Amino acid sequence: MNLSCRMLLCAALAALTACGSSHPGGAPAVSTTAPVAATHFTPSADGVSIAWHRHGHGEPAVVLIHGWAADSSIWRAQLAALAARYSVVTLDLAGQGASGANRQTWSLRNFAQDVAAVAARLPDAHIVLVGQGMGGPVALEAAPLIGARLRGIIGVETFRTIGLGPPAPSQVQHDLQPFRADFTGALRRFVTGTLFHPHTDPAVVRSVADLMARTAPDRGLAALSELNSLDYASILPAVRAPITVIDSDLGGAVDAARLHHVVPRLRVITLKGDDSFPMLDDVPRFNATLLQALDSLAAR
Repeated sequence: MNLSCRMLLCAALAALTACGSSHPGGAPAVSTTAPVAATHFTPSADGVSIAWHRHGHGEPAVVLIHGWAADSSIWRAQLAALAARYSVVTLDLAGQGASGANRQTWSLRNFAQDVAAVAARLPDAHIVLVGQGMGGPVALEAAPLIGARLRGIIGVETFRTIGLGPPAPSQVQHDLQPFRADFTGALRRFVTGTLFHPHTDPAVVRSVADLMARTAPDRGLAALSELNSLDYASILPAVRAPITVIDSDLGGAVDAARLHHVVPRLRVITLKGDDSFPMLDDVPRFNATLLQALDSLAAR
């Protein structure tokens, strides 16, 4: 698997449940018990029912978008900290969690419509989108749908391939072939072999693979194929809001200069020593970093 495709897949697969702490410093895990909130349902543009929750109060509203093969539960270790300052909204993209799955096309654009449908129900004057993995490109696609209310976008373990251009279609097909042949097996091998440091708690790795393996292969393959074919040049021109990237240095730090060249207003924050899931296995540092980024956008 070539480097650019690995980074695309790494972004796509940045989704899981938390279980303890695997940070090199050995910091104790933060409780992952989420505040209780009513489940709301809103139809997306194509009629699919989208499940979402709202916590806390305060401007702007922070909409947390999960990555590929996950659901809103991946953010449970962030809810209490964020809801102490802001309105916090989580949602299940179509086909995941409590949302409907009666969709024909599993595209980033349709996922963006899920986000926009929920945003339209919020009374808040301003919104910040926080997208993990695939949730990052989904946030970019949702930006023009939300319009002037959007205060900023924060990408978590995503956007690494901005400025590289999409891989050739033949390369995409080649790298997806193992998933077509054995979706669950290929997914588990990729999770265990690529997304974690060797010191990570094996229980965490298993929980990630188990969560992702619940994804229906047809939906998972369709979304992964589109994500791996993504051309950022086709969606970035419509994004007017500032962008912040929170990224680990697993496999090497992000090329900040390349990202800045394409998006001059983009800011990169690197969490050194972390893996693909700092929001889950380095919760205190990640929450502090995310709050700092949100406070900066809220002050604009």
